[in-house]
Amino acid sequence: MTAPEGGSADALRRWAAVRLAEAGIDSAGAEAAELVAQMLGVDPGRLLLVDEVPAELRGRVVAAVEQRCSRVPLQHITSRAFFAGLELTVGPGVFIPRPETELLAEWALARIAELRESAGDPIRVVDLCSGSGALALAISAGAPDATVTAVERSERALSYLRRNLEATGLTERVAVVRADVTDVAAVAPLLASAHVVVSNPPYVPSGAEVSPEVAHDPPEAVFSGDCGMDLIDQLAPILASALRVGASVAVEHDDTTADLVRDALTATGGFAAVRTHDDLAGRPRFVTAVRAAVGDPARSGADGVEGWNT
Repeated sequence: MTAPEGGSADALRRWAAVRLAEAGIDSAGAEAAELVAQMLGVDPGRLLLVDEVPAELRGRVVAAVEQRCSRVPLQHITSRAFFAGLELTVGPGVFIPRPETELLAEWALARIAELRESAGDPIRVVDLCSGSGALALAISAGAPDATVTAVERSERALSYLRRNLEATGLTERVAVVRADVTDVAAVAPLLASAHVVVSNPPYVPSGAEVSPEVAHDPPEAVFSGDCGMDLIDQLAPILASALRVGASVAVEHDDTTADLVRDALTATGGFAAVRTHDDLAGRPRFVTAVRAAVGDPARSGADGVEGWNT
């Protein structure tokens, strides 16, 4: 099916949907509407009102659709990703935030709400491996009274993070630190005063089969050794030694490594209430734990699996 040489935006959308479906794109209809709308500079809901698309814009749509058919991520073509109600700028050089990570933000906001009643000072949140800033910004937007620090080592990723910080108007509430999260000297002072720590680190096993779109993410933001645990294994003892008693931590992980993540945190001897949380599809998605006091009988105890919203 060839692209229409003239006609309405809706006709162009229908062509794009067929073309994307032929290329194996699962959500072809929705992506076609977003691509056409983005290239034409209109809201997807107004495509029916565009009776004639100029040849230049039609060419832009065709080029964008062909890019997507070659499995360039939709977010790289449109330069935007939606996360927890925020529109973020993304592109080559930064990890594209996934919808399932929104559960981590929801958990953090629920934990902040609990802490408000007992915390004697402003609640401080640290986001390790922040990338585009998705988690840090979503948490700050949902908890305006919290102070958030986003830690990221990639300068390319930081350029997106800073741009998103400006666009969301959260520059007064989110601090940005360029650092490797395994650099104890750099991160320990940040962790020492944190009430809540979240991290969506690289965690995919290096030999895992991934979608063609994932190949466009920076490898260092996706893969972490043969079993996907290299960075998490390094991070666990840093968290245990630097966090203060009562601080809560949540780490996203591959759906094959929930037990390994729980074991890594438990083995430090510094955590209690080590739990796996499932995503909405029932897959293990992230592990949470609380920094325990010396002598706490629950210390080092893994408490099993709970639902995502506990």
